[in-house]
Amino acid sequence: MTYLRNLIGACCIASLCFAITACSPKPEFKNIDITGGTAFGKDFSLLDPDGKVRTLADFRGKVVVMFFGYTQCPDVCPTTLTEMQQVMTLLGPQSDKVQVLFVTVDPERDTAAILKQYVPAFDARFLGLRPADQEALEQVTKDFKVYYKKVPGTSPGSYTMDHTAGSYAFDPNGNLRLYIKHAQGPETLAHDLKELLK
Repeated sequence: MTYLRNLIGACCIASLCFAITACSPKPEFKNIDITGGTAFGKDFSLLDPDGKVRTLADFRGKVVVMFFGYTQCPDVCPTTLTEMQQVMTLLGPQSDKVQVLFVTVDPERDTAAILKQYVPAFDARFLGLRPADQEALEQVTKDFKVYYKKVPGTSPGSYTMDHTAGSYAFDPNGNLRLYIKHAQGPETLAHDLKELLK
């Protein structure tokens, strides 16, 4: 009789848990939800401006927004970083739970010293990362399905870089959740990051 009572109790608890889970609202993202099943963007190994190797695990517990660009970019990159700075303002105290990472696709010119100066100029909490060498650049851009290509300029050092303009967002558990489209406005992005912080 006791066994039967325990079995019925366990079934009731399991049913209640299922009902609560089923009733939990699914996040309504304004960007592209790529939750689950993604065979890319699992991790990275990049250098910060102090030469320390950084991986996704270093930012566990925070929402991570990751953007690929270069410091001499004339439009997309400064626009994205400015927008992210505005997002941090909109998030208020929650912004301390968000880490913005700027990954250069131009390590030839974007030295550690330049990244250390350029990226935090938008927000002191933003972090610039660079691949250790060309092989590492090819690996991380392949892992995140990021396009980049050097476009020759009028002189050897005046080239530009074509590159993917979107960003990625990871939840606090390190799961890749969103592909963020370029230039949607800070309110839209702040909404999605709040959903990830819930």
